[in-house]
Amino acid sequence: MDVCVMPLFQQKKSKETTYWFAALFIILLYVSPLFILGEDAHIRVHDNLDSNIAWYKVLVQSGELLGNIDAVIPQVINGLPRDAYGTEFSLIVWLHALFPSMTAYALSQTITRVFAFIGMYLLLKKHFIKNEKAYSIRIGVSLAFALTPFWPSGMLSTLGHPFALWAFLNIRSRDFSWKDWLTLALLPLYSSFVLGFFFFLVLMGFLWLYDAIVKRDWNLPFLASIAFMTGVFLVVEYRLVYSMIISSEPTHRVEFISSRHDFWRSFRLSWKNFVLGHTHVMTLHTFVILPILFLALVSVFIRKKTKEEKTFLFLLVLNYLLSLWYALWFNNMWIPLKKQIDLLNTFNFARFHFVRPLIIYLSFAIACYILWRLGKKWRMVVGIALAAQILILLPFNEEYLYGVHYNPPSFREYYAVKQFKEIKEYINLPQSSYRVASIGLHPAIAQYNGFYTLDTYNNVYPLSYKYRFRKIIAKELEKNRGLRTYFDEWGSRCYIFVDELGKHYTFKKTSKKKIKNLELNIEAFKEMGGRYIFSSVPIINAGDNGLELLKSFDHPESAWKIYLYEAK
Repeated sequence: MDVCVMPLFQQKKSKETTYWFAALFIILLYVSPLFILGEDAHIRVHDNLDSNIAWYKVLVQSGELLGNIDAVIPQVINGLPRDAYGTEFSLIVWLHALFPSMTAYALSQTITRVFAFIGMYLLLKKHFIKNEKAYSIRIGVSLAFALTPFWPSGMLSTLGHPFALWAFLNIRSRDFSWKDWLTLALLPLYSSFVLGFFFFLVLMGFLWLYDAIVKRDWNLPFLASIAFMTGVFLVVEYRLVYSMIISSEPTHRVEFISSRHDFWRSFRLSWKNFVLGHTHVMTLHTFVILPILFLALVSVFIRKKTKEEKTFLFLLVLNYLLSLWYALWFNNMWIPLKKQIDLLNTFNFARFHFVRPLIIYLSFAIACYILWRLGKKWRMVVGIALAAQILILLPFNEEYLYGVHYNPPSFREYYAVKQFKEIKEYINLPQSSYRVASIGLHPAIAQYNGFYTLDTYNNVYPLSYKYRFRKIIAKELEKNRGLRTYFDEWGSRCYIFVDELGKHYTFKKTSKKKIKNLELNIEAFKEMGGRYIFSSVPIINAGDNGLELLKSFDHPESAWKIYLYEAK
């Protein structure tokens, strides 16, 4: 019998290997438009083109990539603290230092998705879906997980969780090698502590506590592994540690006001997050994964297999609890504590839901396996579900989603390098000798092109600067309650807000919008070094604001028509 079984086993192995490489090929095909189209590719604007990509370029060109802890970036807000741009130990920063921005972006997308696939595959194969015949579930779920539309600059902050969990579970089961420890050492170099792994490590800490209290297993190697990865993160993120704990200058984050909801609104938000997800951790689980989870849950209860499937049931409960915690963080019950403890404002503890992509796709794999074991017909259902989830994810390819569906500017059109070079040459002064601000246009565009800006979008900057900048836009904020709340109670977008434009910053050259009643404090603008304003729409009453239109600039490779105003 053994002689007959071995060829069959080898055949299964060979088929699994073929499927594995086929999935890897699909991932490479998925990211190929980024390489083929280059700067003509369409990618996410929100929290990407409008911020991070420009940040990397500004940091690299500032000469302060390896700057001291108290270094500043003079190009932004007359001296943005170097710490605002994060650690130099991040590999994505070095990609942008070594390659042009679009190439670095394409490489980062590829690295993240490939390692997301490998990590989920190893996790499922070693710990959850061990049956050799169930390789289609392992590969299908891993491929789907790798194709999720993650937040680009998050890198492996969420998509690296399966890799980390694989290593932690190996160590927890005392079946580990140097590879597991190396994994835990390297992941912090390509992920963020505050945008994913802090919350993951807290959950690992709870898992260790469960073992210690319930199983009476103190498991020192497991505890040491959690401490080890946390320690590596703290070393890598030493600038963050300094700015949050040691630095005495208050940042604009101390004025964050996030708790406004009553309990009914929090409850609704929890279910919205549970069913639909969140923009920074999009899982697209609504139409296929949730029904499969429900079918598996019904099967477990009908067949009275709750004890055998306790991991599946626990993950379902944890999935909702993470959404509930996310929603409750914005509940007004926190107001007294947030008034007393700045850390509760400056650090977003709601982001425990950033662990949900791991929980959702791991639950999906286990649910598929539960149904797969019910028989041949159910295996067909599982196969259809896996294919359907992958098909749902495919249209979220950036080139299709943004290039066809939403139709924002391409990378080249967005940053409009040739157009801004013309503006620079027209001004004909050293860029460091004057300051600019933008209207109807993200300041990241001017920053990307080397201009020194008074406006910015940053997660951390001095509170004192926010107060000074507010004087410029005070009258516009008075006209618009929404903009006033947005700036005063959040303020990470330190923009020239205009009542007539609202929270819109991408007025293309085809726009017919005009500003008729602008009211800026140009004297405050000039006191801060401001001299020029780049506007993507004409300002009809520019003269009333002490502004003179010098020239308008258009370029076939740009999405914008830029009106250049000088403060007189």
